[in-house]
Amino acid sequence: MNTSVSRATAIAAVPAALLVLAQIAYPLAHGAGRDRVTVVVVLLSAATALTHAVVTRGMRWAAGLVVIVSGIGLGAEVVGTATGFPFGCYDYASGRLGPDVLGVPLVVALAWTGGLYPVWIAAGMVGDAAAGRVSPAARRIVLTAVGAVGWDLFLDPQMVADGQWTWCSTVAGLPGLGRIPVTNYLGWFVVALIMAGLLEAWDRTAPDTGAARGVPVAVFLWTWLGSTLAHAVFLGLPVSAVYGFLGLGVLGFPLVRELGARRITLRPGTHGTM
Repeated sequence: MNTSVSRATAIAAVPAALLVLAQIAYPLAHGAGRDRVTVVVVLLSAATALTHAVVTRGMRWAAGLVVIVSGIGLGAEVVGTATGFPFGCYDYASGRLGPDVLGVPLVVALAWTGGLYPVWIAAGMVGDAAAGRVSPAARRIVLTAVGAVGWDLFLDPQMVADGQWTWCSTVAGLPGLGRIPVTNYLGWFVVALIMAGLLEAWDRTAPDTGAARGVPVAVFLWTWLGSTLAHAVFLGLPVSAVYGFLGLGVLGFPLVRELGARRITLRPGTHGTM
């Protein structure tokens, strides 16, 4: 086992383990306590992503990750709440998730980074493994955007059910998720596509060696399968459990197949690209 890979994985695994514990606590909390758990989950997801980015790519690359993903995410949310574009008409609940900028809680910007980063890593692995005329970079960009929509198929129903934001759009939603307009998912796809395109360009400043991917891959799989279980059993959201499982499964199923093909586990070794 490569010592530097092992060290990087161990460091990044600390906030990841705390993230899992906080997410397990979410269904058990209520009221203001759940709001605090929500903020903790967001902070730990961002900390996990940034810690991994720092130990594998360096501080400069991690800073660029925040600027691209959190910066664009916050900008899109501010424009979205003010104009209804690109997601549709919606508003955040006031004062529940800490300080805000123009009505958008600041933690929302970090949520974009914490959520998109493991999707970006998973999309890279799946895109590299796929055959075809489309370049791995183009596949990764599109798969990241698709994966972001899959993640939101869990996130939006959960947060709407908890009252963190409400939709005022009159556009129809998916069957069983009528309160969330389909424009939301189109907006997510476009915003994530822009983020992924810029990340692909930024990636060239500190190329991914393919080492120490275990933590973000584990977080991705936990988000996919853990959210499916939580929505179906603990949160009373069976419809979004199905949508999210299938939506994020666009990345999840080929990722699991690729992991099996490489005969590797979520622990890094001298063989494979974790």
